Amino acid sequence: MEMTVSLNLPICVLPHGQTNPLPTYQTSQSAGMDLHAAISEEIILEPGHRHLIPTGIAFALPNGYEAQIRSRSGLSVKHGVIVLNAPATIDSDHRGEIRVVLINLGQDSFSVQPGMRIAQLIIAPYTQTSWNLVPSLEDYPTERDISGFGSTGL
Repeated sequence: MEMTVSLNLPICVLPHGQTNPLPTYQTSQSAGMDLHAAISEEIILEPGHRHLIPTGIAFALPNGYEAQIRSRSGLSVKHGVIVLNAPATIDSDHRGEIRVVLINLGQDSFSVQPGMRIAQLIIAPYTQTSWNLVPSLEDYPTERDISGFGSTGL
């Protein structure tokens, strides 16, 4: 059951990112590629603090695709360090450096080291929506209908 779609994207490595590898998949079935911190010296993230970390790369996405930046599970579980606005969206018309907002929700200081894997990058297709304004949604019933938070149980 082969469902993998492959894209070949143009990528620029900025001067401060020259020592880092390109974003890479860790396994043949990984959805996310690792992003690395393009910093020259460590950044200490104190508990409750956030920092914008450069990756030293910029790329061009085709129309109809977005990039998402997500937390790395190991950093979040072991240290409480996550991508603050995860999943962060990078639109297809963005051409600047990819940067990651990390926040330390843990109880201890965390050291971001040069070249450290700090986040995951996912490339995904998207659909743009147009709206059809209607007076009510009575003609579009569902089992849940207008029930909301907690309506399907805990």
